[in-house]
Amino acid sequence: MTEQAGRLSERAQLVGGNRMELLLFHLRGRQSYGINVFKVKEIMPCPRLTNLPHHSPIVKGVANIRGETISIVDLGLAIGLPAIQESTDNVVIVTEYNRITQGFLVKKVDRIINLNWKEVHPPPAGTGKDNYLTAVTEYQGGMIEIIDVEKVISEVHPVNERISKGVIADTVKLISSSYHVVVVDDSSVARNQVIRCLEEVGVQTTGLENGKQALNYLQSIVESGKDIRDEVLMLISDIEMPEMDGYTLTTEIRSHPDLNKLDILLHTSLSGIFNEAMVKKVGADDFLAKYEADELARKVVSRIESLQTFEEVE
Repeated sequence: MTEQAGRLSERAQLVGGNRMELLLFHLRGRQSYGINVFKVKEIMPCPRLTNLPHHSPIVKGVANIRGETISIVDLGLAIGLPAIQESTDNVVIVTEYNRITQGFLVKKVDRIINLNWKEVHPPPAGTGKDNYLTAVTEYQGGMIEIIDVEKVISEVHPVNERISKGVIADTVKLISSSYHVVVVDDSSVARNQVIRCLEEVGVQTTGLENGKQALNYLQSIVESGKDIRDEVLMLISDIEMPEMDGYTLTTEIRSHPDLNKLDILLHTSLSGIFNEAMVKKVGADDFLAKYEADELARKVVSRIESLQTFEEVE
């Protein structure tokens, strides 16, 4: 087995068991924050930065890392805290989210911990919709806050949410409103991006925050005596979510006798060969890296067209 294959196997066992590794870091004071290790490409001392005019105020500058010019975001400033004070001890966490390589300036990196997603919970009620948290967890008597990095990135690199002309066929527009898509994502920004895209396609939507919510919702449909295929066109789910991740959600659906025919698209900021392998392992129908409105719309349109073709054959 090659070294890369070995790493993929280890990661498959970890996430397949509803587990994740969290890199802990500090922005100021004793509060610990976390980021999924799978999204971290490199950790390094803060390199020399070049200032750019007319850039977002949370961007400290750009740096050349491994031949690539990367924006370095002051993560403290980005989530509403005071700017991180300049120091030779500051660290940059180089990540890949939504097909974008991004550097985050932090005060210091602590350690990596291994958690079950069941131990990770949505932010407490009353946190407010403008917060930058997707989840929290307890570790060694302290509270770890997991930052909604997709929200931060959307403010630095806004995405085009409009669907190009011609992606949605006129025949689909006529019937799309009769279909219902369930969207699952713990990031409110990412979830709303998907919902706005689907609304442009014309389908009805239900947005949920994690796999546990989604499974309960789907089970409630079949427990009421309805056929899931008549009620839900497809499930579009993130992978990293508190309570239950997208891989475990997919596994639970495939093992349920009344849900196992549901079409599942895993839609995630984690990209690469690893996720394509996991799609096959857990039994999802498809995988799409975030976020490109036309690609997502085409997946939904294709699903509608496939059903129309099936009905015509019948």
